[in-house]
Amino acid sequence: MSQVIRVGTRGSALAMAQTRQISERLGTAANAEIELVPITTQGDTSRASLATIGGTGVFAAALREALLAGECDVVVHSLKDLPTAEHEGLRLGAVPKRADARDAICARDGLTLATLPEGARVGTGSPRRIAQLGAARPDIVAVDIRGNVDTRLGKVESGELDAVLLAAAGLGRLGLADAATDLLPLAEWPTAPGQGALAIEVRREKGDRSLEPALEAIDHNTTRATVLAERLVLAGLEAGCSAPIGATAFMEDELLFLTATVYSADGARRIVSSHAATPDSRSAADLADAARDVAERAVAELLGNGAAELAPPEESP
Repeated sequence: MSQVIRVGTRGSALAMAQTRQISERLGTAANAEIELVPITTQGDTSRASLATIGGTGVFAAALREALLAGECDVVVHSLKDLPTAEHEGLRLGAVPKRADARDAICARDGLTLATLPEGARVGTGSPRRIAQLGAARPDIVAVDIRGNVDTRLGKVESGELDAVLLAAAGLGRLGLADAATDLLPLAEWPTAPGQGALAIEVRREKGDRSLEPALEAIDHNTTRATVLAERLVLAGLEAGCSAPIGATAFMEDELLFLTATVYSADGARRIVSSHAATPDSRSAADLADAARDVAERAVAELLGNGAAELAPPEESP
């Protein structure tokens, strides 16, 4: 009988779609069968805004509890939903290659951010996106919404909203990339730290030896380093994943670049910090060192310029 790897995931259509993609690769690499274990999280059941219920961990906590309880062998998270603090009982087993990190406008009549009419109603549950809308188009009305991708797109189709803001990666994983009418460039519209990337979390103690080579096979060093840099900005600012902070890191010409932006809630003010570092090699350790370097410099500059006033440290639960 072949080995079975039990993969914990949120039960939403998007979570199931992205988990299936990763699970197929994991199963092939481990020569194992895959069993998906859907798990309901607080973020799935609460209709309150993310800012109200506290964005950090609302989608991750139940998955982590199931993993620690032995109900599954690995869990798959959207990396941007994962708290930045290390978990004493869990570790990041793999970070697969990142998908498109951009945000997408999905609007009626093929409209773009620039061509939406004055007073247009744009739906999003993200404080960062609300701040960015305020910065780019203060005449637009941001409408706080929750729900899965189909529900949000349905609000545009019904005429309740003129547009919604969604992650391009999620649309792609659902086969809905054509719903995007405008893809917002990261240089002008930085997204959440880790957006577009997935995280495979496992128990800290290495139990099943056959799982480790499979995790290594789907891990992507460059993605792991760039999302580490972005997430270290959040950690350094002691801000949660729902804070109005955008961060973009990427590798180009052997340099690791990071730009971090902190917005006021209404988008009227912003503080930007950009830095680059040259890793000694493309090894995971050297890339991680470069990520820590650029993040530390960015955080120091942001705090020195008053970032804590725009995005106050998140209160402990």
